[in-house]
Amino acid sequence: MDDIIVTLMAWRRAGWPVARVTISAAVGSTPREAGSFMLVTAERLVGTIGGGRLEWECAARARSLLAGAGDAEELEIPLGPELGQCCGGRVRVRIERADDPMLDAIVRDADAARAGQPHLLLFGAGHVGRALARALAPLPLRLSWIDPRAEEFGPVPEGVAAWMTEDWEGALATAPPGSGILVLTPSHRLDALIVSAALERGDFRYIGLIGSKTKRRSFEAGFRAVGLEAGRIATLVCPIGDRGIRDKRPEIIAALVAAEIVERLLHGDAASS
Repeated sequence: MDDIIVTLMAWRRAGWPVARVTISAAVGSTPREAGSFMLVTAERLVGTIGGGRLEWECAARARSLLAGAGDAEELEIPLGPELGQCCGGRVRVRIERADDPMLDAIVRDADAARAGQPHLLLFGAGHVGRALARALAPLPLRLSWIDPRAEEFGPVPEGVAAWMTEDWEGALATAPPGSGILVLTPSHRLDALIVSAALERGDFRYIGLIGSKTKRRSFEAGFRAVGLEAGRIATLVCPIGDRGIRDKRPEIIAALVAAEIVERLLHGDAASS
């Protein structure tokens, strides 16, 4: 959604007419759900209604509309019979000119959606931390990246808030209930302090700690020694991104952990059920 808004702002500054193509209803197997949309100009588009021939034909109709050929239209499209796509469902698609009030509403909706996205705190800006920041930046979450070592961050991906601070407690306190944290600092002691505080709070949706099963057992013993309940300790995810793949390259670890974040933080209720 952020990409859509950035592109939309550029189009508005350039004064280009814009059409909006929206899936207003979806039944059965469809590539995107109702509410998905794309914005189309005479030469460009941003967003997606699922790709393939459906998107190609709708973009062509939107461009005809912008060229002055006809009015807004709503189409009922069976994906299999009419378009030759493998999906067996059908969609209703609305194609219309996007006037200024509509475009303003798109921006407001995007701001509201971003405000409602889950928070994720990423502690650590080493090799894996940098790979994770790049992998997680496109996901629909609010990512704060925390490390006191300014020289370790390198380029900060767009949309990621970089906090160059030693105040991990203050950073943790900013996370609302239901947030997630990923802990991969260069210090096992600091890892333990951050994870222990998060477990003690008890309202994080995801607590991930980089390390081996041996590290987990060592940390669990320490957590029990300070009186943390077994049920809270059991919520700790360590190792992170554990899918039976033994590959320690930072980019591979980041890809596996990103999938885990989608499952456990963005779709935790569905995954657990």
